[in-house]
Amino acid sequence: MSETIHIYHTNDLHSHFANWPRIKSFLAERKRWHEEEGDVCLILDIGDHVDRSHPYTEGTAGKGNVQLLNEANYDAVTIGNNEGITLSKEELDDLYVQAEFDVVLSNLFDLQGNRPTWAKPYRIIQTASGTRIGLVGATAEFTPFYRKLGWEITDAKEAIIQSVEEIKEETDLIVCLSHLGIKDDELLAEFCPQINIILGAHTHHVFHDGKWQGDTLLGAAGKFGFYIGHITVEKEFKKTSARLIEVSQLCEVQENFDEHLVEQGKVQMNELVFQSNKKLKAEWFKDSELATLFGQAMIEFTGADCALFNAGIFMEDIHEGVMTRYNFHKMLPHPINPCVVALSGAELKEIYLQSLNSEWPQLELKGMGFRGVVFGKMIHLNMELIDRRLYIGGQRVVHNQIYQLVTLDMLTFGYFFPSLKRATKTYYMPEFLRDVFGQYFHSKEIK
Repeated sequence: MSETIHIYHTNDLHSHFANWPRIKSFLAERKRWHEEEGDVCLILDIGDHVDRSHPYTEGTAGKGNVQLLNEANYDAVTIGNNEGITLSKEELDDLYVQAEFDVVLSNLFDLQGNRPTWAKPYRIIQTASGTRIGLVGATAEFTPFYRKLGWEITDAKEAIIQSVEEIKEETDLIVCLSHLGIKDDELLAEFCPQINIILGAHTHHVFHDGKWQGDTLLGAAGKFGFYIGHITVEKEFKKTSARLIEVSQLCEVQENFDEHLVEQGKVQMNELVFQSNKKLKAEWFKDSELATLFGQAMIEFTGADCALFNAGIFMEDIHEGVMTRYNFHKMLPHPINPCVVALSGAELKEIYLQSLNSEWPQLELKGMGFRGVVFGKMIHLNMELIDRRLYIGGQRVVHNQIYQLVTLDMLTFGYFFPSLKRATKTYYMPEFLRDVFGQYFHSKEIK
């Protein structure tokens, strides 16, 4: 190997496009520099570039993100959970139709065991000097969500190790695109030392100078386009280093880019949902008519007995006049699905009491699909506690009878209600909260 290999990587952009023009300009300049020097330059994304909380991504079903990656001359990507489980199966199958890069993904199949046509378990790139670079990749195993959408997700580390076994005799350098998270990356480096470089994502961790795990170099560039990772491999692989470029320190090349994309998304979603006769105010810290209607929509959609959710999900009012799909997206931007949980009366009462936690309303919540500011008041619909007794629809709850509670998927992950993580659940996918609420109003106008 006589040339130097430069690998630039991004991850977890989550459709935060404000820095994208700087990223694109920097990568184009660096690619030109390196190729003029006779060196190799690869540009990779490690997943969650898509986030449907952004109007442009929502309006284009993620295809706008793919176009941006094309324009920035990316060589390969893997998918994150936002590409994998916030798009319907049809939308994901269609996402990369116009991609000018490879999607390296070894652990996703349809329910018949077929790998999607747009995904490759690995890619081998041969440089002008004959160096063979192998790319392998996988994404995190959100098994029940993938299965509900019609996909089978397999063990990510096993899939990567299998790909490495297939290509290790045909490659000189193996790079892993891992949307698994820091702990799994560390385990992967231990289980599969044949991997030379692991580029990480999912947990939004940052390695300013990389991290060595045995003889494997781990790289990670945080989130939201704050950093670009740069791995340099030279001197017959004897010298490999990692660093991060802080994007905010790069020259501004295009102002108001994000605002421009928002406007494009607004045009794409200018579809009438309904005509509102009055304003319904979003209230984070008290009950409201808006929250009541939302709870009714959730119960009607799922057939549940009662509803539980946090008022912080409402980011905009319903205003008087025309309400479009864009307005519903602004009100409920979260990539969150409804979920029905089967609970005994005793379990349901325990959940109700836990939901009265006085610290939760002011909690500044980040992640789990939530794209709001604060958690807000817990809203209970069709259930109430009177003299320490729980009532559903006016009827006293029987402690060993099973009831169906509709809630938000993020409340079932165990952080707020550990018992919901263990309970029997039915996730409703691919519908997001805004879809359910919009459908509720589509044939009904507020009187």
